[in-house]
Amino acid sequence: MKSFLHVGCGPKRQNQTTPGFNPDEWTEIRFDIDESVQPDLVGTMTDMSSVATESMDALFSSHNIEHLYPHEVPVALSEFLRVLKPDGFAVITCPDLQSVCALVAEDKLTDAAYVSPAGPITPLDILYGHRPPMARGNLYMAHRCGFTKKTLSADLQAAGFAMIGVANQPQHFALWAVASKKPMERDEIIALMKHHGI
Repeated sequence: MKSFLHVGCGPKRQNQTTPGFNPDEWTEIRFDIDESVQPDLVGTMTDMSSVATESMDALFSSHNIEHLYPHEVPVALSEFLRVLKPDGFAVITCPDLQSVCALVAEDKLTDAAYVSPAGPITPLDILYGHRPPMARGNLYMAHRCGFTKKTLSADLQAAGFAMIGVANQPQHFALWAVASKKPMERDEIIALMKHHGI
């Protein structure tokens, strides 16, 4: 069995991650700052001391890193790298500020960019955090930084990841990255991205 750390899992489970993590060969370890979502491990992205060094085959982080302040991003990415086994990899997704800001430039800051199960999502929500949960007191939802394809790739490289593939999905206002701890060939990282539906 292989283990992946589901960082900032919230209420989501393994079947809500990627196609690559859905097979039974993977064991999900849920990690979150919020004890109410009943994670396996409680902690923050900048202090993952509850996770042993080089203990995970992979890591999945969906819409978490934008909740950090910019100066915390290198710390968190270093923690991601630390917990991975030498041949491990991370799959990370976050908002794509370039596609979001294209709507802002069209003066559509509060127009619905898309409709999610939680209701309409506007560029304002994507930039600063989903407003309804924050209005109810869940300030974990606040966004404090953001990324483009160029900056996410640069941050992962600076953290020490050896091979990085980043793709933007403008129709979903999302960035996806696969970052390997060990050196890989370009075609290998592309195949790994495809395996995870990117």
